[in-house]
Amino acid sequence: MPGAPNRPPEFADSTPPPGPVSESPREKALRRLAPSRIALRLDLWKGAPPPDLLVPFEKAEATFALGDYAGAANALDLLSVRFAEPRWPTLPEPFRRLRVPIPAPMPPSWDPEHAMSPAEREARRARRSADEQVELARASVAWAAAAHLETGDLAVLLDEAAGLLASEGVSGPFYERIDRIWSALRERVPPPKSATGPRATSPPAAVAELEDA
Repeated sequence: MPGAPNRPPEFADSTPPPGPVSESPREKALRRLAPSRIALRLDLWKGAPPPDLLVPFEKAEATFALGDYAGAANALDLLSVRFAEPRWPTLPEPFRRLRVPIPAPMPPSWDPEHAMSPAEREARRARRSADEQVELARASVAWAAAAHLETGDLAVLLDEAAGLLASEGVSGPFYERIDRIWSALRERVPPPKSATGPRATSPPAAVAELEDA
């Protein structure tokens, strides 16, 4: 038929992205608290992290144990700011993800999320967070194994979580396994030791605000 198109018109995929997985304040805090415990026991601290890092971590642990998950999140925010300060050794990957994010300046049009719908942006960020959780869990389990802690059951959970993420995407069963890993590591890994030395007397203004929260 004259003027007919060579192929049928293409329609945009109308399938909505998967909805976000429900996360409690406790789960959100645990997924930062447990890997922070491992990060503060890395060899780069030469046996003990400095007090400026240890104090917010201990506050996060104490408030978490009391069920004050908002307080734990605030203390972890302070720790993430501390981790990013240039006066400390640089955390190796993937523990570097525990630092406060400092995105490079760019025009909005360069941001790959700029043209996405809110649901698409949320789904993309949820997947990125899940990928980071797998990498953090893998590195943490490897550290615990090298420290001669029991990790056989955690390796199984990690394989299951990675498989679920690859086959189903971000889901409740995926995070159920990830959270079991973090709960076990928090119980099995001793807290970091305290280092001697004076605390900083003049923290940056943003850090002081977090400390007062």
